[in-house]
Amino acid sequence: MTIKIHDLKPPAGSNRRRKRVGRGIGGKGGKTAGRGMKGQKARGTIRAGFEGGQMPLQRRVPKLRGFNNPFRVEYQAINLDTIAESGLSEVSPETLYDKGLVAKKALVKVLGRGEISRAVSVQAHAFSKSAESAITDAGGSVEVLPPPFGNGRPPAKGNSNTNR
Repeated sequence: MTIKIHDLKPPAGSNRRRKRVGRGIGGKGGKTAGRGMKGQKARGTIRAGFEGGQMPLQRRVPKLRGFNNPFRVEYQAINLDTIAESGLSEVSPETLYDKGLVAKKALVKVLGRGEISRAVSVQAHAFSKSAESAITDAGGSVEVLPPPFGNGRPPAKGNSNTNR
């Protein structure tokens, strides 16, 4: 047997008729119609967000201007002229840290300011297009290091998303 649309009906007791209040004292919901005795709530309507004259929450809280991206990746920039001055033939975040050019666990991005004339092998987390072409044109090599947090987005720090 197939069920047709006209055979469908809700289960017994699932749809109850709404309570009609304020229809005389002959039953439940007469006289005050469930609104109690006197007062503002017994009389008219109160708009949403009204707090009885107290400064409402939406006006107490300051307006939010923009937001701080919890997943922002910050690179420490190293330019080509800095690499040229350092005198290193193999450049990596560790060698730059030893020279005092970057912080300990910094993500390093090589930028294209300045010129490089000798062959240098550079390992960094990111390169600008101009820096990459300048290093390879000088006979050097470029190796992109993977980020320490994997291929997804970095873990959030110092906000409500930290432990999610």
